[in-house]
Amino acid sequence: MKATRLGAAGLVAALLGTLVAATPASAATPASAATPASAATPASAAPGAASTATCVTDPATPKRQFRAMWISSVVNIDWPSKASQTDPDRIAAQQAEYRALLDLAERLNHNAVVVQVRPTADALWPSPYEPWSEYLTGVRGQDPGWDPLAFLVAESHRRNLEFHAWFNPYRVSMPAPGGAGADLAQLAPGHPARQHPDWTFAYPPAGVAGSRLYYNPGVPEVREFVQTAMMDAVSRYDIDGVHFDDYFYPYPSGTYQVPDDATFAAYNRGFTDRADWRRDNINLLIQEMSGKIKAAKPWVKFGVSPFGIWRNQTADPLGSDTTGSQSYDIISADTRKWVKQEWIDYVVPQLYWYIGQYPAADYARLVPWWAETVRGTRVQLYIGQADYKSGDAAYGPFWQNPRELSDHLTLNRAYPEVQGNVHFSAVQVRANRLGATDIYAAEHYSRPALVPAMTHLPAKPLLFPVVTRTAREADGVRLTWRQPADGVGPLGTATSYAIYRFDGSTLPGRCGTADAAHLVDTVRATPGGTQSWVDTTAEPGRRYTYQLTALDRSANESPTSPPAFVLR
Repeated sequence: MKATRLGAAGLVAALLGTLVAATPASAATPASAATPASAATPASAAPGAASTATCVTDPATPKRQFRAMWISSVVNIDWPSKASQTDPDRIAAQQAEYRALLDLAERLNHNAVVVQVRPTADALWPSPYEPWSEYLTGVRGQDPGWDPLAFLVAESHRRNLEFHAWFNPYRVSMPAPGGAGADLAQLAPGHPARQHPDWTFAYPPAGVAGSRLYYNPGVPEVREFVQTAMMDAVSRYDIDGVHFDDYFYPYPSGTYQVPDDATFAAYNRGFTDRADWRRDNINLLIQEMSGKIKAAKPWVKFGVSPFGIWRNQTADPLGSDTTGSQSYDIISADTRKWVKQEWIDYVVPQLYWYIGQYPAADYARLVPWWAETVRGTRVQLYIGQADYKSGDAAYGPFWQNPRELSDHLTLNRAYPEVQGNVHFSAVQVRANRLGATDIYAAEHYSRPALVPAMTHLPAKPLLFPVVTRTAREADGVRLTWRQPADGVGPLGTATSYAIYRFDGSTLPGRCGTADAAHLVDTVRATPGGTQSWVDTTAEPGRRYTYQLTALDRSANESPTSPPAFVLR
């Protein structure tokens, strides 16, 4: 036994030496690796990978960019469909629907999905705290006979897509007649809100159109309960991120006031201004949830997708050049503070407006404001895109421009703080009205991309993979490789791999992997030592050179493997 341990330690030491030797501090950019200067930007060094600081890259093929779509379950917007609830084989139908959405994500070279798993104080998993979601079976609280969340996570990871579990913290019901409205008795039997009616309020008031139930954010037991309910999914499932949307205190409806007089009197914590108290209630939710996530699983990311305007300059000199509704005031969401305090890992402002002379909220004014807001913090900025507006006459002539969304992504390139996009929502992305999805995919998502690394999350160094075999097969070129000392001692564990391909028999140099021009795929690590993948796009008879890198849960990348050649 002692000899075995010494052998492993010696192997680790030797390979660590190789890792250091394979990471040059700087080098000249090979002419063959450069792209035209008119379409080039300097690359940033990727954590754990060889420095690419002097490389020239193409902004149309970024190596790292978060790309995702929201998949909404509430009122069966995206998944599962309402029709699936009555399918003779409901489970198979819902699984097929989800796989089809993942097929779409793969075609668009997305690298993540954001899936709503707690739409209305319910659950898409067997929760010990909350009832089964009605959107699975059509019946509130009915056991669907399977574990959807386990399937959603596994299928996403099989495609090497990050899975961000999207929770709505305080919404309890949707308006009648489709939802329970303000009637507690219409909730699932045993629902916590029925057991604790003092935890809830109706807004707008019962009897008013659109009335629904909310958990009261000002009740300390409520804040603790919703965190416990959500943390159950974090603890039990292999999710990559926790995601909140923009629903905190309810959006105003007419002149109706949120009915929390008694709550403010009982739990004001010394606050004399109710607006400040409400904001602090939401601040506590964000801060405490962040701490609980990191205590349970430090690698799980925490992100929020807020309404796109924090405050206007007319109300606060730190605000944006806009005149629209302010989340700080109307829903008690101090989103700027969450960024500056670094309580979240990423923020996805919903910038659902066009580029143009729109003083309420011009996309071209809000992107630089958000870029400035995250600058100097470790919070990553992705932009929420309104695919649902494209081609819909109800949203005006600007959204009849098939290039509007692609123009958004082009504008984003001017701001390096913008590290990705999330599209609302999956069925709208698939609808491809005006061909808008095709346009932005061709111009911005033509190559795969790695998710941005979060260097503040815990990580260990990774060795480069070692290709053990290349072989021509009927359907392409098969690569076989191993990850040396995977998870041994001070080394990290490979979660996935990036595969780069170059034409001919060449030594690509460190700038060959500086952007995604040669990135052909990313694949999830499989159990066991040997990994394998087939390049189905390789042309018969052509020579190729492949290089691989390993990535950990936080997308930190190893040095590149020695080149592997396919000569015939």
